[in-house]
Order: sequence, then structure tokens, then C-alpha cells
Amino acid sequence: MTTHDNDETLLASADADTASPKRRSGAARLLVLLPLVLFLGLAGAFLYQLRSGQDPKEIPSVLIGKSAPMTVLPPLEGAMTGDGKPVPGLDLSGPGDGRPILVNVFASWCAPCREEHPLLMQLARDKRFRLVAINYKDKPENARSFLANLGNPYAAIGVDEKGATTIDWGVYGVPETFLVSPDGEILYKQIGPFTPDSIRTGLMPAVEQAMTREPKPRASTR
Repeated sequence: MTTHDNDETLLASADADTASPKRRSGAARLLVLLPLVLFLGLAGAFLYQLRSGQDPKEIPSVLIGKSAPMTVLPPLEGAMTGDGKPVPGLDLSGPGDGRPILVNVFASWCAPCREEHPLLMQLARDKRFRLVAINYKDKPENARSFLANLGNPYAAIGVDEKGATTIDWGVYGVPETFLVSPDGEILYKQIGPFTPDSIRTGLMPAVEQAMTREPKPRASTR
């Protein structure tokens, strides 16, 4: 190999060594910028929702119009009804008593659950439907204290200590509430706490629909 060839080889090697750190530096910058790009994308989507007038809480549920899970859960031990009787566990595997069922998912550690609780106490007086609950990832003593202090609106309470059952309902936060028709179809879903307006414009029309619809054979979800 000539001296000229050797010099060219050394120059090529030097160029490669110089380019490699540059490539590494560019990749590092991309990694640093990636979270910012993702944040801007999410912020843009949220801003679009606000400008379109759509409430971000009003997320359609894929379960609307589908059969509700035939949930069977153990009772909240020590929970009592207003007349001093033990509150039974939750059993949605059968046909029920012919009324729609309002299934409320709550927890004692959930601040919005505390906010909506007075409204649930009022709803419990509506005899057109049966109000029941799933107690989500809670400590039994805390759940009992919550109900003892604020009142118990529920005809039945099922304990989902590990949160496995609520996955079947598509729950990803508390509180959430579902209206189930007498034939087992989910007609309505409330994401977040009830308000007087959401009860008037959302829940009550769904209750009227449940009362007037023709019953269908209940399809098994198991």
C-alpha cells in the first residue's frame, strides 16, 4: 500500500469516528424531544374537545346496548340497611325483581364519591329502580365508616377488593354508574359523580326508556 493510499484510509477512518458521535447525539436529541411531542399531541386533542363543546367526561362506553356482566360478589360484612338489617352481597346473575338496576361503583377513599353521595341518597327513594353498589378496592372498615357517616342508599353491596370484577364493566375510575334494564342490557353510563343536571338530563330519560322498552331474552355473558 502506498503512502497516499494509507493517508486516504486514515482519513476515512477519522471521518467515520467523527460521524458516529454525531449520530449518537442526534438520536439522544430525538429521545429528549419525544415526550414533548407526545405531550403536545395530547394537549392538542384535549383542546379540540374543549373547542368542539364536548365534555371530556362524556366518553362513550362500548358496553352501552350490551348485556351487563352477571356479577356475583360477596357482601360488605357489617354493613347495615336503614332498618338495621345486613346488606346482602351483589348478585346480578338472575332476572331480578323486574325493575331496572342502578349499579354504582364507589370507594371510601374517593372524594367525588363523597360529593355525589347525597344525590344517591335521594335516588334510593325512587322505587322505579333498585340501587346497588360495587365497593372498589377499599378496606371494609373504611367502607363501613363511610356509609355509617353518610348513610347507606344501597339495597345490595358487592365487594371487589382487588378490582378484578370492575374490569368486566369497563371501569377505569370511581365513581361510575350504570343503568341496567330488567332484561340485563346496559342502557346508560355515568362517568364521574352525578350532578343534579346529569340526573335530570341523562339518568332520568334512561330510566323512562327502561320502563317502556319491550323486554328481550337476557343473553349470557359467561
